[in-house]
Order: sequence, then structure tokens, then C-alpha cells
Amino acid sequence: VTVIRIVINEMDFIKARDDDETANLIWNDSAVQHEKIAELRNYQRINHFPGMGEICRKDCLARNMSKMIKCQPQEYSFIPKTWIFPAEYTQFQNYVKELRRKRKQKTFIVKPANGAMGHGISLIRNCEKLPAQEHFIVQEYLDKPFLMEGYKFDLRIYILVTSCDPLRIFLYNDGLVRMGTEKYHAPSEANLSQLYMHLTNYSVNKHNENFERDETVDKGSKRSISWFTEFLRTNDYDVAKFWGDVSELVVKTLIVAEPHVLHAYRMCRPGQPPGSDSVCFEVLGFDIILDRKLKPWLLEINRAPSFGTDQKIDYDVKKGVLLNALKLLNIRASDKKRNLAQQKAEAQRRLYGHGSMKKLSAASSDWEKQRHTLERRREELKERLAQVRKQISREEHEKQHLGNYRRIYPPDDKLLLEKYESLLSAAFQTFLAGRAASLQKEMNNPLKRMKEEDILDLLEQCELDDEKLMGKSSRQRGPKPLTAMPECSQTPRRQRPDYLADFTSGSSAENSCSSSDEEEEERRKARGGGRGGEKREKKVSYDLGENKEKNLSLKTSPAPTASPTLSGPIRRSISCPRSIASLSSPSEVRALSTRPSPTVPMATPLVRPSSATLRSHSLSRSGSAHRVPHSNSLGTIHSNIGDPLINLRSKEQEAELVRQTLAALTAMRIRFPGKTEEEAEAVLDEILDNWKYHKPKVASYWLVKLDSTKQRKVLDIVRTNVRSALQRIWREPDVESLHLYRLFNRVFNRLLWSHGQGLWNCFSNTGSSWETIFSKSSEVVSPQELQCCRRLVQLCRDCLLVVYKFVSESRGSLTGLSPEWDDTSNKLCFDSP
Repeated sequence: VTVIRIVINEMDFIKARDDDETANLIWNDSAVQHEKIAELRNYQRINHFPGMGEICRKDCLARNMSKMIKCQPQEYSFIPKTWIFPAEYTQFQNYVKELRRKRKQKTFIVKPANGAMGHGISLIRNCEKLPAQEHFIVQEYLDKPFLMEGYKFDLRIYILVTSCDPLRIFLYNDGLVRMGTEKYHAPSEANLSQLYMHLTNYSVNKHNENFERDETVDKGSKRSISWFTEFLRTNDYDVAKFWGDVSELVVKTLIVAEPHVLHAYRMCRPGQPPGSDSVCFEVLGFDIILDRKLKPWLLEINRAPSFGTDQKIDYDVKKGVLLNALKLLNIRASDKKRNLAQQKAEAQRRLYGHGSMKKLSAASSDWEKQRHTLERRREELKERLAQVRKQISREEHEKQHLGNYRRIYPPDDKLLLEKYESLLSAAFQTFLAGRAASLQKEMNNPLKRMKEEDILDLLEQCELDDEKLMGKSSRQRGPKPLTAMPECSQTPRRQRPDYLADFTSGSSAENSCSSSDEEEEERRKARGGGRGGEKREKKVSYDLGENKEKNLSLKTSPAPTASPTLSGPIRRSISCPRSIASLSSPSEVRALSTRPSPTVPMATPLVRPSSATLRSHSLSRSGSAHRVPHSNSLGTIHSNIGDPLINLRSKEQEAELVRQTLAALTAMRIRFPGKTEEEAEAVLDEILDNWKYHKPKVASYWLVKLDSTKQRKVLDIVRTNVRSALQRIWREPDVESLHLYRLFNRVFNRLLWSHGQGLWNCFSNTGSSWETIFSKSSEVVSPQELQCCRRLVQLCRDCLLVVYKFVSESRGSLTGLSPEWDDTSNKLCFDSP
């Protein structure tokens, strides 16, 4: 198919040999055998799930929907009444007799059980003529559809399922409106055979001489859903409710499929732990018709929707569907090598017995049984913690690469999520009762609903229980380990910028636990380097219906995000509110306050010849010492701005809220525990006054010693508290919808660009400024919004300098840090009086 070839070329995929079984992506236009999925390596992706036929075959869809309707009739009222022949022939005839007794007559539509493209479909009113032994389905015909220009139509909605374990569903915001080619009239004996009137299938109507191939958006027999959405809005229909109803229909339908798909997937991939990257994905075509009240009704689901491009509208819509889907999947050239490294590590772990628990014997004492239970609990918590953190990383990638997709499951609305989870539980009980007890147990596992901070609290409790069993004295309930700050020991060795080569070449080697040689190679390429210009390739295979696999490979890939490991002490990430520890006494913390300072471009060098220049590069400090009566958080930022006005969404009100946000950001203050305000000010002044001395040390710490996860933790100190300030000022719990917060997210991502190079560019004249993300964008950014972003960058720079100095003073040098942080080095926080 032409559009598939165009998309894979645009993604830099290259066709591999037909007999190459190592391709990164395999594309088939028909269902895939379970054996094929079982043979796939973990880094490979194939475009079909096992078990999806349970909703894609018309008879299976009817059977499964019928079961869900019995237990959830209110939630599953979006599919017409359906009977499966020959099994339900008697029930159908009884229904017809009841209609006749009430002197009602309905029209029914007869479809082949596994048909497609409108083949074999007919309308009937005289139901006695139906054969009793043939295999097909009969549905009530919706005789009062929503009409457009007098024509009946249906919608082709494109859905992407990226994972079934856990379930993740994305809806493409565009699609196709497929219209009939004869003006619609209610069905009667005279017009039952006029399929161009009653059927909306493109494969049927394209043969009619009335079919219009008009390329304008508002004409023709095939139009886009984006046009239809605007049509609804123009005619004062509730567009939000319409899309909400469509999203619910899709999610509820896939909830019916989930027990079958998950069970089949686990059977194909028995050794794959829950939460692992899925080797399967699927692009589905939902065919939906609207009644005259604009209620969506499900007609059928296509697991291999056509990607033919007979018209320009086909090309525009279908190319977007595929291109955005492949970007969401995050297929990288480094996946293959990383997978091989993981296999080797797992083989060594099994060989040497690392991580295996000692088995209990019949003679084991109660103490040994308690320790065994505790150890098993700890391993379960660690496993779930790894899944949660991996899911957080996956969601960050999705948010940045949604394109024209939007995620509809799991939804952001908590009440809606609870309803979906209740339906999912009912589906598992309905379809897998007695057959898959382990899956049902997993669904009901309370750990499944826990957040990272809750799991960390349970792990801490396990440690305390273990100490009691071992007879150790309980730890002091003082400050918890420094959690919002990065740890420097045992971090992967990273690719150095050229200007750091002279002072990093002699540093000690470090363990590369989360980075591979290939990742370093990719970073080297991202900076314009490389080993002799050699290229890494990603292989792909696709099948276009010839029973042969076409192979492709991809030349480029973005550097992967290092996933956190669970070896060593469990640390909390910045996303965990309970990880933020309070200081042991108020006197241990002094305020390093700030006053508003003029904003300057962040690419200005930090070498400061005068105090005036210093103030332009760092937070200004007030002259009065300030004690804080109580600080209950570690790594937090607050401001002393009062309660904001109610969030009114006029332009003038938004401008005022942006001004308040700028004032709040300017008023944020840094604390350096263990020092007076004068001492803290002198420390930062000393860094800036002697920048030539500190520059290589700060660069080594930020660019070399911290991996991407720990770099993100440093900036998350600022991010978390800026988010809180926005929630308070804008009176908006969901700040993701704010334009200003989206700008902030772009700035944070730019500062973390190229393993922290974006932030480091703010300390020097070299490299590109973060402000180029706005200069190269068509997005309108007001001067005050730009000032807010500049202030945000200032906070991030000063945050890094404080962390750097704190770490340096805690252990005496940046190169001799160990993973054990004593209590005296866990009192760094950001706060305001």
C-alpha cells in the first residue's frame, strides 16, 4: 500500500531481507498466528494482538456484547439488538412474533458472520424467509439515522491500542465520513434492495454513478471527521458530548475484548513480566453510525482497516494515522542491543542465583517464616515500583509524541477511570470466571492502584519490620534520606562534551548500569560526532497481503531515556510527595531570600566581573536574615504571594494571572540548611566570582555524573513547586490545560535536551539558547510569558548550583561520593518564609 511505504520511508525505515527474522517492526494485513507472536523477541513489534478477533468478527462481537449487556445493560446500550444464526434462530422468531402481536413491524439487516466491505448484506422485513441453518447475524436496522444533506452516512474512527498489559487506548482526532449515494428514505418493501441508499460502505457506493469524488472539504461522498466536527459546531450541536460519547463507546468495546486479548497475549508471552513493553500493537477501524439524536451506535470493528488512497482525503487522514502511531510506539534502533544486554544480565542472574529467595523447609522456624514472608513482600513491592516508574517514563514519552492522537484509556478523569475499572472487573468475571484466576487476582491486587509514594512507604515499613526481626535498634525518626536531590555514585558514564574532555579524561570509571555503548554512540551522533560515520539501523518487516514478509530497517533513533534501576537503596523520585522530609529543627534552616531582579537572556555567560552582573545571573538576596518557624518539606518552593483572583478566562484576566505568576516566580527563595543567610549568600557569590574554577566541576557533575533520571529530579524540584503555584494562582487543579504550563513544559524539556546540554548552555556562550524553541515556533508567546520562562530558567540554574555545592560540601569532593547519605547531608530544601 502506497501510504504505508511513504510513512515508513518518512520514519527512516529501510526494507530488510524477506528471511530476516530480527526486524524491529512487522506489518501484516491479516491476523497473525499465535506462534508468530510467541517467537518474537522483546524489542520487536507486530501490528496485531492475539484474541482481538473476539470483537472484530461480527458473530464474536455480538456474542460477547450480549454477555456484557446481561450484567451491565445501562452501559452497553450502543449496539443494535443482534441474533447469531443458527444458534439463536428460535429466539429471533419469538421476538418477531412478539412484534407482530403488538402490530409493529421492523426492518432487519442480515450480515455474513465474518464478512467485509459490504459483501453479502441485505435488508428484510419478512422474517419467515430467513434460512434456519445458515451462519450469519441479524440486526435491527436503525431506520432513523442522522442525515447530512439528506444522505445517510457513517464514521470511520481510527483507534490505536499500544498495550494490553496494561490497557492503553488512543483515539485519532480525524477520520472519514462515508456517505450513501442515494437520498435516504425510511425502509419499505419498495426500497429494501436499494443498497446505495441504506449502506454507507465505500466499497459499495464507489460503484454508483452518483458517487462524488470532490476534493473540497465540504463536498463529495467522502469527507473528513474534522470537517464534520466543525459542521456540528457550526450548527450548535454539543461537540464535547459527541466526542465523549464516541470515546466511551470505544473504551467500553475494548474492555469487552481485554480479558480475551490479555489471556491470549499472556499465553503467547508466558515469561514476560507484567508492565513490560508490548510486542503487539493494533490500529483498529471503528465503524459508527449516528441516530437522529446524535447518539453513536457501533456497527462493526475492522482489525485491518483499508489504507488505500483513492482520494486525497484518504491520503491525508491515513498517513496521519500511521505516522503518528509509529511515533507513539517509540521504536528505536538501540532496542535490539539493549534487549540482548538484558538477556545476558538475566542469564547471569539465573546462573549465579542472584535475587533468588531461600526456600522454606518443613522444619523452618517461625522466625524464618516471618523473614521469608517479609522478603517476598519486599520483592513484590520492588517489582511493582519498577513497573510504576517505567509507566511514568512511558507516559512522558506519550505526552510528547501524541501528535493528532489523544489518550482515552486510562482517562485523566478519576471518576470515569473508576467506572471503566468497574466494567473491566465485570468483564473479567464474565469471560474468565474459573479459567484465569491469576488474572482476576491480579486485577484485584491493591498494589495495582498504588502510586509510587505509597509503594515507597510500604517498602520503608518492610525495612523497619526487618530491623525488628533482626533485633536491630530502630532508626531515628529524623530527616529521611535526601530524595529530591540526585545521587552521584554508581552513575553511568556519559558522553562528554568536547570542552569537558580535558578534565574528565582522568576521572575514575563508573558502572554503566543504565546506559549502553549504543546509547553513547547515539548521543555522539546527536552532537554531530560518530565513529567514522557508521550508522545504526533499525529493521522492519511488513506484509502487504502477499504471504511474504517485507523487511525494512530504520537508520536513526532518538537516545532512549534511562529507566531507573532498583539495585541498592530504594530512593524516592520528585513525584512522591511523602518522600519530601521535614527538617529536624527549625533552627537548622535559614532563608536565602530573593527580591525581583531584571531578567536577562539565559545564554549570557556566568563569569561575573561585577556585583551588578552577579545579580543578573543569580537570585537577588535581601539583607535581612529570616528564620522559618517550620518547614515540612524537602525540595519544595513556595512564594509569599497572596490568594489570586478567581480564574476568569477573558484576555485581560489571563494577562493579569500571568503577571501574578511572574511575581510569584520572582518571589521564590532558596534555602541552604546549616548556614546563615549571609553564609549562604557568600557561598553562591563565591561560585559566581570564581566561575572559572567552578565551571569544570559543575559541568562534570551535571553532564557526566548525573544520568538523565537524576537530572530530571533536579529540575523536578522547580517543576513541582511551580505547578503548585499555578494551581493556587489560576485556581485550576489540572494545570496541564494552561497555555503557560505547556510553555513551561517545553522549557523543561529543552533544558534536559541532549543529556542536560540545554541547561548547561545557559551557563555559557556556546550552544543554542532555550529561547529558540519559541523563535522557531508559530506559537504566540507574550512578553510576560517569556519573562516567566526566563525566570523559570533562572530558578533551574540556581537550583543546580545549590545542589552542586551541597553535594560538594557534604563529602568533600564530587568524585568521592558514596550512595550512603548521612543525616547531616539530607537537609537541603527550597522554601520561602
